[in-house]
Amino acid sequence: MRTKHILLLAPTLVMLVLLQSYFWVPTYEKQTRGNPRRLSEFITASIGDAGILNPILSADSASSDINAMVFEGLIDRDRDLAYRGRLAEHWDLYEEAFFHTNPDAVVPGLGRVSAEALAAYLRRTFSPPYETIITVLPARRFTVQRPLSDNPVATETVRLTVSAPPRIKLTLAQVDQELFEKLEAILGPDYFSAFNAESRVTCNPPVPDATRHQWARELLPPTEHNPVLVFHLRNGVRFHDGHMVDAEDVQFTYQSIMDPRNLSPRVSDYEPVKSVEVIAPLTLRVVYKRLYAPAVSSWSMGILPEHLLNDAALAREAARLGKDPATFTLRDSGFNRHPVGCGPFRFREWKSDRYISLDRFEQYWEGAPNYRRYVYRIIPDPLTQEMEFYAGTVDNYAVQPHQVDRLASDERFQHFSGTALGYTYIAYNLRRPPFDDPRVRRAMGMAIDVDKIITHLLYGQGERITGPFPKQTDYYNHAIAPLPYDPEGALSLLAEAGWHLNAKGRLEKDGKPLRFTLITNSGNDLRKAILAIAQDAWRAVGIDVRTDLLEWSVFIQERVNKLDFDALVLGWQMGLDPDLYQIWHSSQTAPHQLNFVGFDDPRADDLILKIRREYDKARQVDFCHRLHAIIAQEQPYTFLYVGKWTAVLDKRIVIRETGPDGTPQYRPITPTATGSYAFDFNRWIKLPHPPQFSDRL
Repeated sequence: MRTKHILLLAPTLVMLVLLQSYFWVPTYEKQTRGNPRRLSEFITASIGDAGILNPILSADSASSDINAMVFEGLIDRDRDLAYRGRLAEHWDLYEEAFFHTNPDAVVPGLGRVSAEALAAYLRRTFSPPYETIITVLPARRFTVQRPLSDNPVATETVRLTVSAPPRIKLTLAQVDQELFEKLEAILGPDYFSAFNAESRVTCNPPVPDATRHQWARELLPPTEHNPVLVFHLRNGVRFHDGHMVDAEDVQFTYQSIMDPRNLSPRVSDYEPVKSVEVIAPLTLRVVYKRLYAPAVSSWSMGILPEHLLNDAALAREAARLGKDPATFTLRDSGFNRHPVGCGPFRFREWKSDRYISLDRFEQYWEGAPNYRRYVYRIIPDPLTQEMEFYAGTVDNYAVQPHQVDRLASDERFQHFSGTALGYTYIAYNLRRPPFDDPRVRRAMGMAIDVDKIITHLLYGQGERITGPFPKQTDYYNHAIAPLPYDPEGALSLLAEAGWHLNAKGRLEKDGKPLRFTLITNSGNDLRKAILAIAQDAWRAVGIDVRTDLLEWSVFIQERVNKLDFDALVLGWQMGLDPDLYQIWHSSQTAPHQLNFVGFDDPRADDLILKIRREYDKARQVDFCHRLHAIIAQEQPYTFLYVGKWTAVLDKRIVIRETGPDGTPQYRPITPTATGSYAFDFNRWIKLPHPPQFSDRL
């Protein structure tokens, strides 16, 4: 009985402890009066701890928050969402395009001609509105070895001898995705398609025709688009250990992402890269295999210090730890808990499930931040976060939906709000029955009243969403209607899939019940509530649903990354680029990759690749709308809602800059076009009292 009484009293005791903690914490004024250092530190809170402090390996929001402070990329976006240089002072984007000459083709008005004559003809007749240099590359003969079998342990190989005709190289001052369509108008519609690569490849020993055809097209493609990015890095940028940042660090970061031993979730962003060449200590040349519209944006990735993580450094660390250097990888390195970057803050300390603290980097290239210290506290309970915000021990607070009306009008705080660039969803493991049947997945969505979730759980602070793109972008297909709330219709679909109600009112198929477990992470009250709502809705139509809450790191590392789940509740925070390769392409379904549901649709794959290679915005939008429609039809997720967010910030926090006469000047914090209010964070500072801004500010 005593145990029962303790359990019944537990919620009351917890509330008393929270209230005592709240009243015990000194007020903001008392903190700053006795400790002026509090003015120069920013403290924020997160419901979950970081997983890994390495930008090429992390895949959770808490890690990304810290990595953004510690590391720096080559570029990012300014207030107006245009690209701006960071580690890269400036960059050049142009294209090198190639095509093999087709000696069998008859060029209209010219006949069969040599490569030199063809190049001269193009110089006279091809006149695009950008500078173009046309040269001839000579014929070549070379050999390559290919494995005879797809078996990775097979040792037998095939020797391919390739006789390549001359190639025409066009160096274009800008990327032109329609280049070869324009050249076909001059050379004839069949000039490229009629190029016979197979006749120029011999195999020893012989292989099937289909295999030889595939290899020949790979080795002798009739045309090639090779966009080129040349980055010119800033001089004098230093890592936190004092080592200079140079082009070799950028090259090393790329190589580390592509190293399969590291299991980086960023591989798909850099797979289109053909080569990364250091051409000077501060100059890097990146050549792409094909058209790739997100090329520039991908280089916002934080850059790693090569001297601390190269093979020799990892071998020394492995030896020091008594581990085998041959199997010791970047994922095993202590660097991931003690990172060294070149961003505005340097790592100081990480106490798991308690806090991560950073110190400002005095030698930061853009000038040291105003705050001397940044503290990221792990506070899983939103109520505790709220209490600590009021007490001044946390400087900002992400307002819960039920608090918006009250806190958004509170004059004590600064307020910021907007529509999230992401969404919340229920994901199904398509590798496991019954979720391998799209009718079942659609029925799952139809059984849940999402409008009630938005009204009663979000207090109206959300909107229905039907697909994978941010709702406020052009890429979102507004013509797609949300799934209706229709339990009877859901039962009809389940019946089509072979699931019928038994005498006990439970769905079964071939004598087996429709049973699975729905999971999510602890510390998120909204997801916990969705778990309960979905469970009740599905049980109402006869589905046996179990639920489980898991600590964040266990949820991500043991269940999501290892693909060990039936269904889960999660959310995506999206960017502005429409490239969804990592999340939806069928090649990204392995452990530690982001298509963890196992979605595999050739139509979607084709559109995803077209979106990546499309530079024309209108056509890209059309491809996105078609992809949206396919995913909405297949329902690998039940798309729930996009949330509206509100954040409150201490009113004493302002932007401080130095005026022309050297005196401090203050201005209010204003959000960017996407609603981000932390864009100028490095210029933030806390004052003893709220400032009075002049009208001109």
